[in-house]
Amino acid sequence: MPDLPTTVPLPPVGTDPDQPPLLPFLHLWTDLSGTSRIDLSRMAGFGLKSVGGKASPQWLRPFPGEVAAVQFAVLPVGWVGDWHESPHPQWVVPLRGRWFIETMDGQRVEMGPGDIHFGQDQGTTGARGHRSGQLGEEPCLQLMLQFAASPAAQTRHPFGG
Repeated sequence: MPDLPTTVPLPPVGTDPDQPPLLPFLHLWTDLSGTSRIDLSRMAGFGLKSVGGKASPQWLRPFPGEVAAVQFAVLPVGWVGDWHESPHPQWVVPLRGRWFIETMDGQRVEMGPGDIHFGQDQGTTGARGHRSGQLGEEPCLQLMLQFAASPAAQTRHPFGG
C-alpha cells in the first residue's frame, strides 16, 4: 500500500524560488496492460506569485485543462461503488470522514481528510476500473473537480514529481 499524502513529511518551504514545494497526492491510473493502479506521486511546477492586491507571494501551481464540473459528494455510511472507472479525470479531496479505493492490481488504500487523489483510470481492461466505498461511522464528504479531458498522460508520475 502506498504512503498517504498526509503522512509524507513536507520539506521546509520558504520563499527561495530555487526550492519550490512538491505536493504529495495519490494517483489512480491505468497502466499499459489496462490494469488500474494507485501510487503515491508528487506534483511539481509551483512558483511564487501574489494572488493579488497587497498579498505577499505564495506558492501557486497553475493547472491546465478545461474544468467540466465541480461537485461535492457525500458517501453515506455503508456506501460501496462497485467496479467502475473514474467518470472523468478528476481530483477528489476528502474533507471529512474516510473512504477507500481498491484497484485491479489488488491494492487497497484507505483515505481521510487531506489525502487527495487524482483519478485517471479510464481505459481499463473491460472498463473494470476500481472499487471504492465509505468507511467508519460517519459519511465521507468530498470535493470533486472533474476535467473534460485529461490534463496529463497516464503515467505513474503525471505532474513531474
